[in-house]
Amino acid sequence: MGTLPTIKEELLILTKTYPSPSTQSRETTCVAAVNSHGEMRRLFPVPYRFLDGSAQFKKWEWITARVAVPDRDHRPESRRIDADSIERPGHILETKHGDWSERLRWIEPHIVTSFAALEARRQATGQTLGFVRISKILELKITPLKEADWSQADKLKLTQDGLFDSVEIKKRQPLRKLPYDFHYRYECASADGTEINTHKLTDWEVGALYWNCVNAYGPNGWETKFRQRLETEFAQKDLIFLMGTIHRFPDQWLIVGLVYPPKPAPGAAKQFGLSLDR
Repeated sequence: MGTLPTIKEELLILTKTYPSPSTQSRETTCVAAVNSHGEMRRLFPVPYRFLDGSAQFKKWEWITARVAVPDRDHRPESRRIDADSIERPGHILETKHGDWSERLRWIEPHIVTSFAALEARRQATGQTLGFVRISKILELKITPLKEADWSQADKLKLTQDGLFDSVEIKKRQPLRKLPYDFHYRYECASADGTEINTHKLTDWEVGALYWNCVNAYGPNGWETKFRQRLETEFAQKDLIFLMGTIHRFPDQWLIVGLVYPPKPAPGAAKQFGLSLDR
């Protein structure tokens, strides 16, 4: 963490992005969370696959860690995390019997009904993380990349030796590059009725789903199962996008995480106000 002053925070993990090659950490991911005061956090750099197993937190899990306001990233939610300080008390927000209320009460204050509202909020307040509730998935676009494998420079980053690598880490397979870009084209409510947008998916869950489908169904069968999950099944959910901006391009947004509670029964929709007592 260098000389940056740190504080200890309680953090509810919401998502992590698919890893990318890193000069300093071999590979790294960004993690989105909300702290115990209800404030959104963007945590980086997190070399998740190289964390000690006891530190590899899960989605919807409360952790504690020391964080610092970065000197080069001025997005208000961004924090540098001391990965060595991660502690896991063992509190995961479950959804017993399909009850999402405990999870939703932490994110409802950050949900807007349209991407236009999210961008307007960024321009007004500087906020660069937030949730958009989707009314309809229109299309999952799958686009092959021109370069399906890492560049030589990226391969060198990914194969660096760590000074304190354990035997387990040394045996870990290098990160595989996703050979496709995935985009959602979607519809959501707006002040004028509806709006349609297209944004790229960078959620680690989506990348893991791709590799699981390839491994299980092969090069000719993966897409059907992949689309079944992200198009057909999610169309039946109360789908919410967790969206964040790119550091170098503050007005460009990505879908960094997916939240998919069941759709409420007609007349049973409920807003969950944030309570700090848990």
